[in-house]
Amino acid sequence: MAKKLLIVLTSHDRLGDTGRKTGFYYEEMAVPYWIFRDAGLEVDIASVRGGHAPHDPASLEDAEEVPEAVRRFRDDEAAMRQIENSLPIDSVDPLDYDAVYLPGGHGTMWDLPDCRPLRTVIETAGRQGAVVAAVCHGPAGLIGATAPDGRPLVAGRRINAFTDEEEKAMELDGVVPFLLESRLRSLGAAFEKSGPMESHVVRDGRLITGQNPASSKAIGQAVLDALRE
Repeated sequence: MAKKLLIVLTSHDRLGDTGRKTGFYYEEMAVPYWIFRDAGLEVDIASVRGGHAPHDPASLEDAEEVPEAVRRFRDDEAAMRQIENSLPIDSVDPLDYDAVYLPGGHGTMWDLPDCRPLRTVIETAGRQGAVVAAVCHGPAGLIGATAPDGRPLVAGRRINAFTDEEEKAMELDGVVPFLLESRLRSLGAAFEKSGPMESHVVRDGRLITGQNPASSKAIGQAVLDALRE
């Protein structure tokens, strides 16, 4: 499959005023990464500012629970170089890619919604028929994007993301700048979900979204299926 995919990561590493570190969530990046790579896709990794993309330490806390894909990624020197030397999103040409994928991690809630270059990438890719996908907090990057008619990209679309219930269960509803499910609903999204921390992926045409880390494998496969059509 001669396809090319762009993964876009957060550059934000502070969890509000808690003093805790955050960033991208490893499982949500690494599991789909290897699904894409093993299927023959060329994968580039970008971030909001470029260079080192910070990961959420919580995504590596329990070594016994870390997915094999995460260990494989961290053991792969070439893959790790992509994280340490990520492309600045404002240097990316969206026309080069057949798909754009936004992993989550709480850092996305601070820098993805107002990132104009990311908005341009998403809007241009979508209008060219590319697959646009995001999981967990990654759909925060869809908030500022618009459809060709000027409406929010998510308006009237079937969408999934980290739920308000899940955020409250983590006791971070008072830390994040907004609740993602509520914001997507306010923009007119037809929000769908499963129970807390259950895998759930929604596909609406070429727009694919997933709910949480447990959805990482399913969204990677859904993107692959869409690219094969």
